[in-house]
Amino acid sequence: MTVTTSRDGHVVIVSFARPPVNFADLTMIAAIGAAFDAADADRDVRAIVLRSEGRVFCAGADLVNANPVADGVTAERNPFYVAAARLFAVKTPVVCAVQGSAVGAGLGLSLVADFRVGTPDARFVANFVQIGFHPGFGISAVLERVIGRQRANLMCLTGRRIRGDEAAAWGLLDALVAPDALDSGALALAQEIAAGAPLAVRSTRATMRGDLYALVTAQTDHELAEQAWLQKTADFAEGVRAVAERRPGRFSGE
Repeated sequence: MTVTTSRDGHVVIVSFARPPVNFADLTMIAAIGAAFDAADADRDVRAIVLRSEGRVFCAGADLVNANPVADGVTAERNPFYVAAARLFAVKTPVVCAVQGSAVGAGLGLSLVADFRVGTPDARFVANFVQIGFHPGFGISAVLERVIGRQRANLMCLTGRRIRGDEAAAWGLLDALVAPDALDSGALALAQEIAAGAPLAVRSTRATMRGDLYALVTAQTDHELAEQAWLQKTADFAEGVRAVAERRPGRFSGE
């Protein structure tokens, strides 16, 4: 796993790679958080681009082999979600570049950003119910702020894949670009933000964003409580098996 940063004028580019599909774990999310903190502390940084290497933006958490949602969890705390919520506290505007799938926690990671630029092959998926699980990463609070409650309900209750063109029509993507223009398109939007007066941009963003960090912190506490009992069900065990065997789940409601 690697998280690297580079600079283009007033824009910091945060890139992460965890081949082959960029599964999210605590180490990766914490490293992205540290990069965000460093950007916030640098007065010359006015915008961030968040991007990943490879064909998939982020395939979510690996619930089959190394489930970070269950690692180190107590009744009151989940280190993975503490690190996830921390990302929403970033003070610098963030543009996310999305290629391929943004699944589960990958969807949540893309929602940290103020704006998303994606390609026609982008796929946004809240597939939690398809594995007998409850949404996490603050998705149950943040997704509806971006696309509205009805569409958020549709994604979360069906697990439907939302393609790049549909995501753009819904506002889940703010710009739809060709695959070879993804990085340049995300950077162009970040540079457009960075061209504004930096104090005014941060002030306006803080007003528009509201206390999103507090909202996500509270919501991940609720999500954790729901996930805790669902992880003990037969349906969750079946969902994990189904993912490993690449087949639809056969759920019993138990």
